[in-house]
Amino acid sequence: MSVPDPFMTPDPQTVADSNLMDFARHAGMADSDYTALHRWSVTDLEGFWAAVWEYFDIDADTPYERVLAEERMPGARWFPGATLNYAHHALRNLADDVVAIIALDETGSCYEVTASRLRAQVASVAATLRDLGVGTGDRVVGYLPNTPHAIVAFLATASLGAVWSVCGQDYAPKAAADRFAQLQPTVLIAADGYLFNGTTHDRRDAALELAGALPTLKATLLVDHVGLPWPARAYPSLVIPWEDAATRTEKLACTPVPFDHPLWVVFSSGTTGLPKGIVHGHGGVLLEHLKTLGLQSDLGAGDRLLWYTTTHWMMWNLVASTLLTGATTCTYDGSPAPLARPDTLWKLAARHRVTLFGTSPQYLLGMAKFGIDPSVHDLSSIRVVGCTGSALPASAYPWVREHVGDHVLLASISGGTDVVSGFAGSAPNTPVWAGELSAPHLGVALAAYDPEGFPVVDRVGELVVTRPMPSMPLYFWNDPDGSRYREAYFSAFPGVWRHGDWITVTGHGSVIVHGRSDSTLNRNGVRLGSADIHDVVERLPEIAEALVIGAEEPNGGYWMPLFVVLAAGVTLDDSLGEKIKEAIRTGVSPRHVPDDILEVPGIPHTRTGKKLEVPVKRLLQGAPVEQVVNPAVVDSPELIDHYARLGAERRDRSV
Repeated sequence: MSVPDPFMTPDPQTVADSNLMDFARHAGMADSDYTALHRWSVTDLEGFWAAVWEYFDIDADTPYERVLAEERMPGARWFPGATLNYAHHALRNLADDVVAIIALDETGSCYEVTASRLRAQVASVAATLRDLGVGTGDRVVGYLPNTPHAIVAFLATASLGAVWSVCGQDYAPKAAADRFAQLQPTVLIAADGYLFNGTTHDRRDAALELAGALPTLKATLLVDHVGLPWPARAYPSLVIPWEDAATRTEKLACTPVPFDHPLWVVFSSGTTGLPKGIVHGHGGVLLEHLKTLGLQSDLGAGDRLLWYTTTHWMMWNLVASTLLTGATTCTYDGSPAPLARPDTLWKLAARHRVTLFGTSPQYLLGMAKFGIDPSVHDLSSIRVVGCTGSALPASAYPWVREHVGDHVLLASISGGTDVVSGFAGSAPNTPVWAGELSAPHLGVALAAYDPEGFPVVDRVGELVVTRPMPSMPLYFWNDPDGSRYREAYFSAFPGVWRHGDWITVTGHGSVIVHGRSDSTLNRNGVRLGSADIHDVVERLPEIAEALVIGAEEPNGGYWMPLFVVLAAGVTLDDSLGEKIKEAIRTGVSPRHVPDDILEVPGIPHTRTGKKLEVPVKRLLQGAPVEQVVNPAVVDSPELIDHYARLGAERRDRSV
């Protein structure tokens, strides 16, 4: 099969000047192309990751004994003996007067945080936490929008060897408590509110409700972000204003911890119950993010990253890790496309000379659909447009070239909260094929497996990783025997990581992502939990049962319908529809509100009572019934045909 012509080929001078080629020279592989570098990175894991350690000058308090002491999955042991601290590395590479963080919002206002101010704030908040009894292994949680406060709080927590977790304030208090209560946190840090689409959302009462749902709290730090006064009220724990916590004069001292000491807990979407707490370690995140940002994305001193994200999406973790490379990171509070000025992000990128602009496929497709032309702004500083969250259709590539610039590398990336990094994407020296990810990332032994567990090329298969990555989870929270962890990733192919995406590895080495192979909702790059939605909707007296599905569509769109079975005598009219949406909006988050609400005669289940989310999704996408589900295992087999007809009718309307 002939190799298709790439949409874009890298500029030779850009390649020669890149961090990646400097790394290749450092590793003694100056004459290697990306394919050869990748082959080395996955066949010689110890040599590759030792080279990453050396290239980025990891400052360990005690040295490692060897790179990989145990390779089996799960249970790989990386860099035993080494002690270090992520926060130390995040704060060491910027001169005092260099801007570390630019805080942006949808109104266009901004302020800058220099490296010296950032270090001072981290030292102050760390001292405050220490005075509250926070020490190694204790948990600190944030109910915060994407502002510098979240980064400061995270780094202060990490500097103590404590464990961080955060979610955005568009999550209802119960949804946030479902995550945080599992951790038994010592301190909560909460903001007064956030901005979105021209509205200031007051979250003071929500913060109080969340604090009340966390009985282990010793204190709550109150952040004044949108200017709403914190009234005197009976909080269940000590209350400290952020201004008091962050303005002390203190000396920063980062606690050395083992390479695999917990850094943060990120949560799964909660598709089948309470969200799972995924624990990552200091060292694994440090090396993986330096590789991803410093080599794959070519970030370094003088660069600026603006990536639209919320604090509960894994991209926020990468936004924070920009500091590891010596580059400046931008935080952004607000809608990605405010009604008053939908091109706000492009305007800000131009004003602040952003070099890496990150977004989602839905954002780019929306810009094209509504006729937004980013090129009215000076975007000459942008080298890379990163795109992740779902597959970027080929149709978006010419639009980016025409409206952002023909000098821009459009880097479509696929990864996951599970490894808090990428599996495949682009690099400075990879060609770009429209609709495809250029190659697996360095250090990622990626393959597509058929149902029997054999790798396939130019055929759709399950995304698997056959050798360990340093940022694979240490474990799941509250999973003492590791059974939930093994079931999540290693039950399909023992000893091999199954991620839950359908992909094709092409003959020319690129990767095509076809969507989720499990039932996780993934709208605009934010993974959502169906269980959260079902819980809220099924409390309504008018609703007997509900099922929400997220289906990737061939045109690059994403359809998230909510199917409802009504109680006897109830009609699905506009009033009930709005009631359902409002319940989801306030009980979970605005991002969980479905695209459509459709009445159905019933929800199909397995014989043991589990909703058939994945089969229904595949039926809506057009998969033949016989390839989706065996009717013999369904409690109401007649419903399968009903959902197949719904999918066919939607496809007919779109033709």
